[in-house]
Amino acid sequence: MTGKPHIAIDAMGGDEGVRVMMAGVAEARRRHDGLRFTLFGDETRIKAALDNHPNLRAASEIVHTDGVVDASEKPAAAIRRAKSTSMGLAIDAVKRGEAGAAVSAGNTGALMAMAKLALRTMAGIDRPALAALLPTLGDNDVVMLDLGANTECDARNLVQFAVMGAAYARAAMELERPRVRLLNIGTEDLKGTDEIRDAAAILRGSPQLAMQFDGFTEGDKLARGEADVIVSDGFSGNIALKTAEGTARFVTDLLRRAFTSSTRSKIGFLISKPAMHLLKHHLDPNQHNGAVFLGLNGVVVKSHGSANATGVANAVHVAARLLEADITQRITSDLARIDVLGKMELAS
Repeated sequence: MTGKPHIAIDAMGGDEGVRVMMAGVAEARRRHDGLRFTLFGDETRIKAALDNHPNLRAASEIVHTDGVVDASEKPAAAIRRAKSTSMGLAIDAVKRGEAGAAVSAGNTGALMAMAKLALRTMAGIDRPALAALLPTLGDNDVVMLDLGANTECDARNLVQFAVMGAAYARAAMELERPRVRLLNIGTEDLKGTDEIRDAAAILRGSPQLAMQFDGFTEGDKLARGEADVIVSDGFSGNIALKTAEGTARFVTDLLRRAFTSSTRSKIGFLISKPAMHLLKHHLDPNQHNGAVFLGLNGVVVKSHGSANATGVANAVHVAARLLEADITQRITSDLARIDVLGKMELAS
């Protein structure tokens, strides 16, 4: 991609309001000098929030709309109102080429449905997938997909997810050959469904891809740092993600209780406060905010609804990095290297 990225922002999405969204976008602008934005939403509220961020105000234009997609609104209803909502207009800006990416903290189902309808899936991709970066004990985060967009997947889908995830890892973490594994109930070759085993066979037979396929991994290994990309169907991936998030909250809550249970424990907390701060930072979802709908003709990033300003900035950062890396072209180039997928299509 040439030039500085232009990003469309759904200023009305999210639980924390316009003020936090604008603070996050402003923080991202300070990280990425030259970024430009179109802000969709209530003009009066956006302008009031921009008073505290002159650097963002100078790099943005505002498109007013009264329509907002409610957090509980069904995707079908949201689609019917797309052209009058901040979310729908942000996606439409990508469709019309006025922006390279859209970022929203709004309703996930509505965002996925609108994006898929407006942008369509790119050539060679059957279904888009939801991908995110998760923390690990290794040197890098891990890209995991699909996280809920597709509850049932065949081998072809899983292979496409692997290609997209590897392209994302190369762009986001600057890895030349990301280590890719399929989430399974065991690491042995005979374990898992036919779809998983068939996908593994295709990936093993495609050494020309810009990835290192390392077979299977199990749920208890997600955070070990032994893989750069973990691929699964959306049903299993979403359960694994929610389990990991719940475990992180359990650990932090348990430690909080332990350190406040007695005077001795409180003293212990003061001694270990630097380590606890590091742990809290590592497990903070705001530090890894920004899930991506990969496989569309355009970049769409989902920020968590409860993200703070730093979380929003990280979501915008993800969008900017993927645009700078021309992620769609990387995926297209990699897909062209897998001859067996074309044979599968002819046989189906």
